[in-house]
Parts: sequence; C-alpha cells; structure tokens
Amino acid sequence: MATVESHFKSDVEAVDALAQSYQNLRSEIGKVIVGQDEVVKTVLISLFSNGHSLLVGVPGLAKTLLVSTISEVLDLDFKRIQFTPDLMPSDITGSEILDEDRHFKFNAGPLFANIVLADEINRTPPKTQAALLEAMQERSVTVSGARHLLPQPFFVLATQNPIEQEGTYPLPEAQLDRFMFNIPLTYPSYEEEIRVVKETTSNYDAHLTNILDAKQIMYYQDLVRKIPIADKVLEYAVELANKTRPGSKMAPAIVQDFITWGAGPRASQYLVLGAKCHAAIQGKYSPDIEDIQQIAKYVLRHRIVRNYKAEAEGISEDQIVEKLL
Repeated sequence: MATVESHFKSDVEAVDALAQSYQNLRSEIGKVIVGQDEVVKTVLISLFSNGHSLLVGVPGLAKTLLVSTISEVLDLDFKRIQFTPDLMPSDITGSEILDEDRHFKFNAGPLFANIVLADEINRTPPKTQAALLEAMQERSVTVSGARHLLPQPFFVLATQNPIEQEGTYPLPEAQLDRFMFNIPLTYPSYEEEIRVVKETTSNYDAHLTNILDAKQIMYYQDLVRKIPIADKVLEYAVELANKTRPGSKMAPAIVQDFITWGAGPRASQYLVLGAKCHAAIQGKYSPDIEDIQQIAKYVLRHRIVRNYKAEAEGISEDQIVEKLL
C-alpha cells in the first residue's frame, strides 16, 4: 500500500498539501460551525502540532459540537467524557474485569479514542484529573501495573466553564502546562447568531465529508516538526517566554510588578511548534516573528500567574502578554 510520503515529491509539496487540507477542513467545518474562525484555526494548529487544547467559555457556545464536527471531518474515533465530582480514574482509563474463563482482562475506558472531549474538566477531583493528564503526557495509561498504549493520533480537548466556580476543582498550574493552547470562546456576533438560530431551528442537515485520516494527520504532525526555523525567530520565542519570568534579567517592569510565576520551557517549545504550523497552513515554508505573535496569547495566558496587585488593578494575563509583544 502506498504511504502518505510517497504522494509527495518533496517536503515543499507536502507543506502545500497541508495548507490545502487546512483550507478544505475549514470550509467543511464551516458547514456546521458558524463563525468561531479563530477558535477553529487554533484547534487545528494544536492538532497538527500534536498538542492538546483547553477551551474556556460559558455554556451553549457549541464547544461539544465543534469537537465532534472536527472528529467527523477527520475520520477519527471520538469519545466525550462528562466530568463530574463522583468520576473515578478507572471510569476514564478502564479497568481489569473477570471474563467467563476466570481470567482478568482489560476493559478499555473512553480515553481509548483519537479525539477525547473532556467536558468541564474542572468539575472532577484532582485524582481523576491526574489520570487524564498522565494519558495526555505519556500517551498511555497504567492500570493494575500494566501499561496500555493509547491509539495514535491522540488529542484531548478539555472544556472549562469560567463563570461557575461553585463545586469546581480548578486545574493547578503544573497541570495547565500540559495544554498547548488555552482558547477562549466568545459569544457569536448578532449576524452569526441569526444564522445559528436559522440553521438549528430548521430541518437543515449538513453532510460532512472526511478530509483526512489518522495516517495523514500523523504524517503532517511529523512534517510540522521538520519545517526549518531561523535562529532569530527561535531566539525571539525563547526570549518571549523568558520575559514572563519575574526573576529573569529580560523581564520588563510589568512582569516584575504583576506576575508571581512565569512560563516554563514548554512554552518556548509550543511557541516554536505552533509558529511552524501557523506558517505552514498559510502556505509559508518557514515561520517568522509574526507567526509567533499570532499564537503567543494562546500559549502564554495559562502559564503565567498574576499576583494580588494585578488582580486588584484588574490587569489580565492577556494585557500582560500584549505588553510583552
């Protein structure tokens, strides 16, 4: 059987194909999802960069619909887990059960899918959050001492409701760091909402076609890593992450005044990977500083911790990142 690589004469041709696939995905997703262009673009960048994303928004903004639509156009196995306070780690990873022959066999949980939607991740206790985060980091789960590999590609999209803090367990900073992007969802515009209501209250039924399969996605994930990056652009990414750290010589006054804790090295890695992918989907063969600036907020906003002074003065993470850019 022909491999994905054999379709392309060179990496340049493969990058062109990635840019075209991205455009096809956008138009196919647009049949179901109205607006949210920036959100769709960022989720697809994290998918092609082999990273996970956290979607933050109030209920009713079609977060679940967005994720299930993406999995449909990508011909991937999709599972949704509703996180609740009584959810146990074994409910998501799976557990050992006795079969008819009195032998233990592993019964795989809902984590065994290509795209996993972790709905309201902050509603479940730390023990269950930790089980999900181990899967995100290691791409495997350990049950009764045995390690089970998750299917590839493996991609977690978690949602968090920012307004309801009653009965929630906010994710600690170290665990937030596992997410490549933090993507805020906003209300649709008036025109978009009219279109949403028209389509969802009629018998309109979008027929979606598969654009990419698992093998092609994994090929593109490798391709993104192969994209060359100029030293000055890479240094800009590392410098940007360094500027968020209060103890750093590079940190400006706004960081020294308002931040308790800055972004770690994972931020630099994701800035570079995200910029490579952002360049590729725009049809460029190497990222520039503008590509890093386009994704910087998504990478940095959940990796910096504001102090009480920033909170008292109403200075948000996004405002601090904007100043750094």
